[in-house]
Amino acid sequence: MLLKAQQGELDAVLMYRALAAAVKSERDARTFRQLAAEEGRHAVVFKKLTGQTLKPKKTMAILLPLLYKVLGKKRLYPLIAKGEYAAVKTYKPVAGKFPQVKRVKADERRHGDTVMQLLH
Repeated sequence: MLLKAQQGELDAVLMYRALAAAVKSERDARTFRQLAAEEGRHAVVFKKLTGQTLKPKKTMAILLPLLYKVLGKKRLYPLIAKGEYAAVKTYKPVAGKFPQVKRVKADERRHGDTVMQLLH
């Protein structure tokens, strides 16, 4: 589970950077760059727990900018937020074993809320 979480956080860094480059709104781009930085810090938390170095996968970084162009932000952003909220549920049992994951879990909820706020 920890390795999967670490991989997900690494992948999210690339995804948010790619979205920042693709979106039309500078506010959205700035937000996605900030989220990318935070996901990078989360990856470091999990790396310390796993002791392993992983490479990010580019799949979501390629897919999400395309979905942004096809679906638009009103349909894509709720899907992104849903993924962040799903991470909260996934990290809940891990946070009980590893206190440093509690902060990551809280950040993921905030990330979901932040992405949803970009719709307003």
